[in-house]
Amino acid sequence: MTPSAALPVGSIPLVGLGTWRLRGAEATSVVATALELGYRHIDTATMYGNEADIGRALAGAGSSVFLTTKLPAERASDARRTLEASLAALGVSAVDLWLAHWPPPDIVAVWSTMRTLRDEGLARAIGVSNYSVAQVDALVTATGEVPAVNQVSWNPRSADFDLLAHHRGLGVVLEGYSPLEGGAAADPVIVRIADAHRRTPEQVVLRWHLEHDIVVIPKSAHRDRLAANLALFDFELTPGEVAQIDALSR
Repeated sequence: MTPSAALPVGSIPLVGLGTWRLRGAEATSVVATALELGYRHIDTATMYGNEADIGRALAGAGSSVFLTTKLPAERASDARRTLEASLAALGVSAVDLWLAHWPPPDIVAVWSTMRTLRDEGLARAIGVSNYSVAQVDALVTATGEVPAVNQVSWNPRSADFDLLAHHRGLGVVLEGYSPLEGGAAADPVIVRIADAHRRTPEQVVLRWHLEHDIVVIPKSAHRDRLAANLALFDFELTPGEVAQIDALSR
């Protein structure tokens, strides 16, 4: 079983499958392959246009799969109908995690609506995506409730350690998308560390996320890469290696 991070209700597997740009039969096939390989965390969004495709792959998978979808900022005024449509497309009665995909104009009002729908049982946990420290603080100040997760772009070239420290202090789980962007896997520092561990540079980058307790959602449509992206739990980076990778974004 994939190790996980605690949420207010349940826990989120530390490695998931990102599904942005996967559509139609390809999305269904890739998710089905990921489930076969052992993935138990699938990340989608209303704006990806693939929820029904993913729902077909999830049919029969049961409650063992952690499912995330996201509310587009432009549909913030119609949050209930948007979430209900997502649930119907995915074929579930509730998602494990529902995120505000980007900050809408009135972040507090939308957060309050999301809390209501969570309390009605349509989502087990709620969070945000692409929110700044100030925006997260504004939600907490206004409502007293901390987002379970903030999903942001995170890779060795663009890591925001101030955001990480702030979220750790509040108890917000940080989740990183686009973990392999920025070309860091080709950096000599990471290539050298990969050689030392007999791993691929991409696996080292993903493992670096885990060393910081960051949930990571790499994406691929290829079976061998899907398998490699999940094979992260039988090796560890040393503190020195983590520091070397950290320095790439400082």
